[in-house]
Amino acid sequence: MVVAAVVVAAFAFTVWQPIQVLPRIELAPGYALVDQRGGQYTSESGRGSVTLYSFAPLDCGARCEAADATVAEVLQRVTAEVDLGNVGFRVVTIALDPVDGDPSLLAGAAQRSGADGERWRWIGGSGERVRTLVGSGFHRSIAAGAGTGGETAFDPGFVLVDGNGVIRGDYRYRTTAPDADKLVANLQVLASEIRNAHGAASVAYEAAHLFLCYP
Repeated sequence: MVVAAVVVAAFAFTVWQPIQVLPRIELAPGYALVDQRGGQYTSESGRGSVTLYSFAPLDCGARCEAADATVAEVLQRVTAEVDLGNVGFRVVTIALDPVDGDPSLLAGAAQRSGADGERWRWIGGSGERVRTLVGSGFHRSIAAGAGTGGETAFDPGFVLVDGNGVIRGDYRYRTTAPDADKLVANLQVLASEIRNAHGAASVAYEAAHLFLCYP
């Protein structure tokens, strides 16, 4: 009887999904780079805050207009639509071109994209370090000079990392839903877990992970 009740409860949880969560995909890669102000920025700098990563060449131009607009919209909507409690939210764009210790290159890219240097930062480093981080760490292709005009070719998209350094969303492909809508909706799911997965309720959230109750 007990086993049957557990099976029925598990089936009901899977079908009706009373709680939804974002998947725990894997640990985000560690790194140590510089930001647009010349300070060191590491993977530990974002610890405790939810971070949305994007990737772009320093002078991305029209190729990144949609991504920049998405980031600006998400930053605006998070304040009004997402309750992360006491957890912060930030955006970090990793420059795909080498900066080799010259933060003015990052500052110029940040100004062109609209990054404020606080909630939205640009970070970068040597070519080898960035290729390793983006390619091996975030599993995205990057090829200098391989674009149609000799520019850096890369995989666009976003990666969402929680305050514990775990990747919770990897957005590589466009769908019929606007990118900003998808990101804000997923941030709302993550925010609910951050606020509520404590004490007795943590069991229900772990069950949601166990039974893959993903949006």
